Amino acid sequence: MPTLSEYDKQVISTWGLQNSVDIISLSHTRSSEDVRELRAFLKSHDLQDTQIYAKVENAEGLEHFDEILQEADGIIISRGDLGIDLPPERVFMSQKTGIHKCNMAGKSVIITRVVDSMIDNLRPTRAEATDVANAVLDGTDGILLGAETLRGQYPVDAVRTVGRICAEAETVYNQSLHFKKVARHVGEPMAHEESVASSAVRSAMKVKAAAIVVFTFSGRAARLIAKYRAPMPVLAVVFPREGSDPSKWRSYGTTQVSNRRIYLSIYLSICMCFSLKESVNLHLLTVTGEAMFFCERCLPFDGEY
Repeated sequence: MPTLSEYDKQVISTWGLQNSVDIISLSHTRSSEDVRELRAFLKSHDLQDTQIYAKVENAEGLEHFDEILQEADGIIISRGDLGIDLPPERVFMSQKTGIHKCNMAGKSVIITRVVDSMIDNLRPTRAEATDVANAVLDGTDGILLGAETLRGQYPVDAVRTVGRICAEAETVYNQSLHFKKVARHVGEPMAHEESVASSAVRSAMKVKAAAIVVFTFSGRAARLIAKYRAPMPVLAVVFPREGSDPSKWRSYGTTQVSNRRIYLSIYLSICMCFSLKESVNLHLLTVTGEAMFFCERCLPFDGEY
């Protein structure tokens, strides 16, 4: 049975194309070939920017997890079906291992089936609440609710409850430890872009920056920085070029001068917003598209910049 059915292709080529979908979840992904097949289909329908999240929900998918991760833009660990395909005592390790591998690769990972009891009840069980928090502490990027919001009696409460648990868990998440794990996994010598991204995050943490501002053409620089899980917001300022290949976006000569003026304007706007909100001096770390970075002190705007 093919992973990508004819009906799937029909929906993608009609509704998906009309709405320029951002992400497609590929259910029952069994190998990297499934992801490549969908990628080729998307490119043939002018949806090359659509991301693919491979949904791993059986033993075969787990067996080929590494190659799937390499091809996909993100992973969804479907614990409901994994709980059927695997012995119960193996599900937790599959989840933790999968999350760790995604974190080290800098790719998004989402887990499912967390508060099933809220299909019929207003509150989750203590075990479910702890399960959500532990998933966040393990490094998951998102929680996907299913039956809780599809046919549950308390869909809004389910979203709010899970959101509050995630927010509370994030307050004690050890970003410093995560940074060290990723840096150790990348190893040395680092690629130039990895070195810049990790150094930017390290500098931002040391000066307790309010935010990291990334100027980027393709978004890759912002994703690399996000990989190191900075404790402050990462703001990506993107300058797209219509009709061009995002992987080939470049800036030269007078265009660079013009862009730098735009950078300064946006940078000062962000400084003003943060200064007005906090009424204190702030640090912003700026990372440019040319893989340069510098740290500046942001003072309340007085018309002199």
